[in-house]
Amino acid sequence: MPEFPLLPNPTDPRLTRRISGTDQTGAATEISVVEERPLTIYLNRQEIVTAMTIGDYPEYLALGFLRNQGMLRADDVVTGVDYDDEIETVVVRTERETSYEEKVQKKTRTSGCAVGTVFGDMMEGLEGLTLPRAEVRTSWLYALAKEINTTPSLYLEAGAIHGTVLCQQDKPLVYMEDVGRHNAVDKISGFMFRHGLSAEDKILYTTGRLTSEMVIKTALMGIPVLASRSGFTAWGVEIARQVGLTLIGRMRGQRFVCLSGEERLVRDVDPSSVPEEDRKSRRKSADEAAE
Repeated sequence: MPEFPLLPNPTDPRLTRRISGTDQTGAATEISVVEERPLTIYLNRQEIVTAMTIGDYPEYLALGFLRNQGMLRADDVVTGVDYDDEIETVVVRTERETSYEEKVQKKTRTSGCAVGTVFGDMMEGLEGLTLPRAEVRTSWLYALAKEINTTPSLYLEAGAIHGTVLCQQDKPLVYMEDVGRHNAVDKISGFMFRHGLSAEDKILYTTGRLTSEMVIKTALMGIPVLASRSGFTAWGVEIARQVGLTLIGRMRGQRFVCLSGEERLVRDVDPSSVPEEDRKSRRKSADEAAE
């Protein structure tokens, strides 16, 4: 297993490029922009989807996407994950024979960014699911927000990107970024699946909106706490309450809002003692950046 924390590498020359343009005054300028490329995912011999991605961690993205779509079961034995960077294709091979023609045909693009989901199948996966009643200390939330917002990242280098971080108490463990928030979550899921990482004591932090899909993916991964800088949708809140997911949004400096699992919050820090975010270093949500 890779050593923790696993952090973004904003200096990787494959992930950004410099592009020239002009600013509001007409003066010449040059900025870093995020690369975007297709990645085709196969499960055994079947082509499943082509995702637009920044191109890092293709194996984790493929495993996580297949796992979150219910195409990989928890007990599946993965015999190989082969990535060909020339044709931008990753093939996941399993001992079990698989065929998902019907599922692939009815896959639709929904409210999320990048890869759409087989929404009905994901909802079916929630039947009978109850998440661990994990305690969450507000001191952990404040510490995580501060560290994540100031960690060197592709967002701080170039913007136009979402981040998702797997955390344990107040420690970030795995930090993934991508052009779509679902890609970033799938990379986390693939990492956990590949390395057998437990979920019951983890927190998932995202810069994206807390939509129904984000809540469902987090629940299916077995993670009991989902936190974000962004806001909520009503259905996302409803599903979180249904499965017992602690849902925390609008995390900015001293402030946050908890709309599910409030009874599991331990308020061990006076919010007035928490410094406001430094505007020079704070990370906006990707939603804010798009406005």
